[in-house]
Amino acid sequence: MSQASKERQRDAFTSGFGVLAATLGSAVGLGNIWKFPYITGANGGASFLLVYLLATLLVGLPVMIAEIAIGRRAKANPISALQSLAPRGQPWWIIGAAGMLASFLIMSFYSEVVAWVFAYVLEALRGTTLSSDRKVTEAAFSSLTGDPWRSLLWQWAVLATMGGILLMGVARGIEALTKKLMPLLFLLLVLLCGFSLTLDGAAEGLAFLFYPDFSKLTGAAVLTALGLAFFKLSIGMGTMMTYGSYFRDDQNIPAIAFRVMAADLCVSLLAGVAIFPAVFTFGFEPAAGPALVFITVPAVFSQIPIGQVLMVTFFVLTAIAATGAMLSLMEVPVLILRERFSLSRPKAVMLTLAVLAASGSVCALSGSLLADAKLFGLNMFDLFDFVSSNIILPVGGILIALFVGWVWGFERLWQSVSNNGQLANAGLARLVFFLLRYVSPLLVLIVMLKGLNIF
Repeated sequence: MSQASKERQRDAFTSGFGVLAATLGSAVGLGNIWKFPYITGANGGASFLLVYLLATLLVGLPVMIAEIAIGRRAKANPISALQSLAPRGQPWWIIGAAGMLASFLIMSFYSEVVAWVFAYVLEALRGTTLSSDRKVTEAAFSSLTGDPWRSLLWQWAVLATMGGILLMGVARGIEALTKKLMPLLFLLLVLLCGFSLTLDGAAEGLAFLFYPDFSKLTGAAVLTALGLAFFKLSIGMGTMMTYGSYFRDDQNIPAIAFRVMAADLCVSLLAGVAIFPAVFTFGFEPAAGPALVFITVPAVFSQIPIGQVLMVTFFVLTAIAATGAMLSLMEVPVLILRERFSLSRPKAVMLTLAVLAASGSVCALSGSLLADAKLFGLNMFDLFDFVSSNIILPVGGILIALFVGWVWGFERLWQSVSNNGQLANAGLARLVFFLLRYVSPLLVLIVMLKGLNIF
């Protein structure tokens, strides 16, 4: 085989478990560990979970299946995939370009959050943040975010780590790592759950998470469930399309998507079981938001005899969750640069890292040197988050659903999800197609309008 032929060969996932682990790694993130359990408890517990599951089936799962199917059918990056599958002259490739922009914006601020997690692994090992005094934990976090050099160096360390993994490729890098990290994530969560359930506040913590309180199930809670169903599965940003291009032709796309959805939900609920019994045992007020992970968790674990060990475990598993999400986001521009501009993987990775080091530093310094630099009343960290989460991702999700439902058509979708007729799932394909054509775009539009505070 010539060198040119070898260069044209695409990397790919090599096993069914590798596909599941990598795709799950993309879906699981920091929000699973803290934000989702809190929102569930604050919006009605089990009743909110039922609404969330319904919303996932109507929005998240169909769009996820569509993205993976597009990627695998085209065996190309998101821009080229949509160019090749769309009718000649129609600019559906813009969805892929928007996904690349969204991935850069998200990585710019998310890499800083991941940097905080990595920094807190070290702080947990040193025991410097282990205190029941909230003022101490708040001061420790403020010291990290308010120090420009610490913020930048930890962010660059995160980017360098992710870049090193991506340089090894899809099979030897992303797949090999996530196959190890995802089981470890579940193991650490189960261990934390086992300890947490022995605490005095276990019953109250579980009630907060699982007890159905229909009085809290308001219209706003339903819209929150819709938003979570869309954002928690990493759709609308090109990651699932990119990973789909690495799927083998014999892999069952709907089955994998459903397993990812179920495992993603399981991680979130296990995190709630691990944390909230301890929160209620020691009288802390549960609250959402990434910063409160670093303020409240050390205070909670300081009250437990083996608290330092458990805190190290918690931040290690949080780092694992964040790593899988970062890898999938970074692979989007890497693949586009490789296939659209004929760059080698090392050059594509290094260029991606260089851009992220520049754009990410703006977010990293939002808590210190650039604290007063605001646009539309938002600092750069919050602005990147707002634009990507409330505009680009919903628009991308709507357009993907419209493309499959009204342009690509049922026959091509069915061929993709049935492995060209080898799987007997025509009924499932029709249901997914109906949702993509009529239901998912409308519901994602509602999510976007809510995010923009239009209603």
